[in-house]
Amino acid sequence: MPLNRRDFVTRSAATAAGAAIASGLSVAAAAPAAAQGGNETSRAKHRQSFTVMGTTDLHGRILNWDYFTDAEYDDKAHNDVGLAKIATLVKRERAEKGCGRTLLIDAGDTIQGTQLTYYYARVEPITGKRPPKHPMAAVMNALDYDAAALGNHEFNYGIPVLRAFERQLEFPLLGANALNAKDERPAFPPYVIKELRLDHGRPLRVGILGLTNPGIAIWDKANVQGQMVFPGIVEQAKKYVPRMKAAGADVIVVAAHSGADEPSSYGDQLPWPENASVALAEQVAGVDAVLVGHAHKEVPQRLVVNKETGRTVVLAEPLCWGQRLSCFDFEVEFDRGRWQVVSASSRVLNSNTVPEDHEVATLIDAQHRKVVAYVNQVIGTCKSQLSIAEARFKDVPIIDLIGRVQADAVRAALAGGQYASLPVLAQAAPFNRTAVIPAGEVKLRDAAGLYIYENTLEARVLTGAQIKDYLEYSAKYFTRLAPGEPVNLDTLAGADNTPDYNYDAVYGVSYDIDIAQPVGSRIVDLSYDGKPVDPAQQFVLAVNNYRANGGGNFPHVAAAAKVWSNSDEIRNTMIAWVKEKGVIDPADFGGVTWRLVRAGAPVF
Repeated sequence: MPLNRRDFVTRSAATAAGAAIASGLSVAAAAPAAAQGGNETSRAKHRQSFTVMGTTDLHGRILNWDYFTDAEYDDKAHNDVGLAKIATLVKRERAEKGCGRTLLIDAGDTIQGTQLTYYYARVEPITGKRPPKHPMAAVMNALDYDAAALGNHEFNYGIPVLRAFERQLEFPLLGANALNAKDERPAFPPYVIKELRLDHGRPLRVGILGLTNPGIAIWDKANVQGQMVFPGIVEQAKKYVPRMKAAGADVIVVAAHSGADEPSSYGDQLPWPENASVALAEQVAGVDAVLVGHAHKEVPQRLVVNKETGRTVVLAEPLCWGQRLSCFDFEVEFDRGRWQVVSASSRVLNSNTVPEDHEVATLIDAQHRKVVAYVNQVIGTCKSQLSIAEARFKDVPIIDLIGRVQADAVRAALAGGQYASLPVLAQAAPFNRTAVIPAGEVKLRDAAGLYIYENTLEARVLTGAQIKDYLEYSAKYFTRLAPGEPVNLDTLAGADNTPDYNYDAVYGVSYDIDIAQPVGSRIVDLSYDGKPVDPAQQFVLAVNNYRANGGGNFPHVAAAAKVWSNSDEIRNTMIAWVKEKGVIDPADFGGVTWRLVRAGAPVF
């Protein structure tokens, strides 16, 4: 079965409608509306079905491959990843439902997350004079996506890379709440309306609204400040859903890069919540379904009642990285000249139940092999294996390595300046639970697998009291556990749904975390250079831009004085550090400087 199905779905209805898509207007508005014939109001009710398929948080996964381990992807649940697997599921759904009864959309975070996509953003960028085809654009075009919403990670490489990616797409990249800063006009098409030609009545018009995360203004401040603003999801949906209805949309599906209703990671820094998909379904009249993104969770179906209309809205989120495909199944009825939704439900399909699609695998084979060669470059050696396996509970050398690299970079940058005499500390988090630096040869992929995000490095000045507050906030990651209670590693960390990347250790100081105490009273014996930390003493904290801009809502750091910043990724700083040293020796930076205790007794 061919991938392309454009003969079955009216994508633009006419050449003129292409301009409507580009401006976020209705395709139906650009096309003749009277292709019905006869008096349709006299027709008997006639039910039809169609399916909207959805992906989200693909994060550069195309093949079922892990570029950090240079092996087929696998996890404890034996999930598979990648668009090549999703392609097989999509083809199967189109064959079963009929190509004219399906749409395919995405809810964002597409171009960041693997060394494959990093390579075409930084090493052989798609912004060059003779740009290569971005592998995600090539595959999504081949799969004939109908629309995709912007994710927050789309902005990690800067707006020029995002615009270059957008130009390569053969479908609209939607962002109703991504606005130009100067005039607050849409920077991307807010929505598109697709036509499905069913067996009865006029074509069914499905409106797809794209919404992204307001947190972009914080997390990628350096890339978007002064250029774009990102108002609230619910507020912008209330603005555009009526416009879509007026433009002829019979059914409205929202692709929202926003979790269901999880707590925000940026606190009260913005007036709009991070995870607003449930609020959207409850508060915006006229929405039929929401494809949820951003949270990296599997939600086969969640039903929410709209507070204004009393109608049920169906929400679904497929597991990230192409592990699942969501399917919204609609029944519609044509009556009195218009289509109405009779029922809507959702389900998820598991990509580990099918083989990779050969056409997709072949399409990016050359790019895949190029990136495999790139990540397997030898950059140095290591005297002993360093593993991250216990990093959530213990001070391990592999996390100290991140701290040491960051501290060295900041110390060198501040040398000779007014802040050169201040002690330099560094934060680091366990980003990747499977990271290992092997004994012997160290390859580029080993360092990249330790620091998997495109974060850059900054230096902020904090006092000793503020460093203690910072650590107290970080220590909320641990479940409270009284002395003598059994220790369950599965529940000890990640309290209050805190993700691993929001648990920071601070390199350069020593301290205990007393998990028998309540949150806010856990940091004990905080010391620097063998002496208790003076609350008034000043320190320079080497910190990634996500944290510095308020990501995770850690106290003080976002408001602290910035004394230096770097535009290169921390990952590249690490690679350069290893190349310069030649040999990684844990004796140079490792050592237990923090530990978990209960009433002074070590947990481990």
